[in-house]
Amino acid sequence: MTNKKKADPKTSPKTHNLNNTSANGQRARLLKRLEPEDTFIARDEMNLMMPAVRFEELRNAGHNIKTQRVIKADQHRRTHRGVTRYYLSQSEA
Repeated sequence: MTNKKKADPKTSPKTHNLNNTSANGQRARLLKRLEPEDTFIARDEMNLMMPAVRFEELRNAGHNIKTQRVIKADQHRRTHRGVTRYYLSQSEA
């Protein structure tokens, strides 16, 4: 029997692949890139259909994620009020 340690699936390069639609893969992509990101970016560039759920899961895992409501235009230049922008706060949760 070998005593090899398995790689942590949360840090695996496979979890950062946009084709990985698993919850773990989506959370890993968010954490890797978490600068202020809004719902449009999360959906369009990060392949997250329900970003609010993934951010809530990260909060429940202990990450101090804050939200801000902004006005933003979508890719068709339609203005939306109340788009959520998420960011990782450096202060304690």
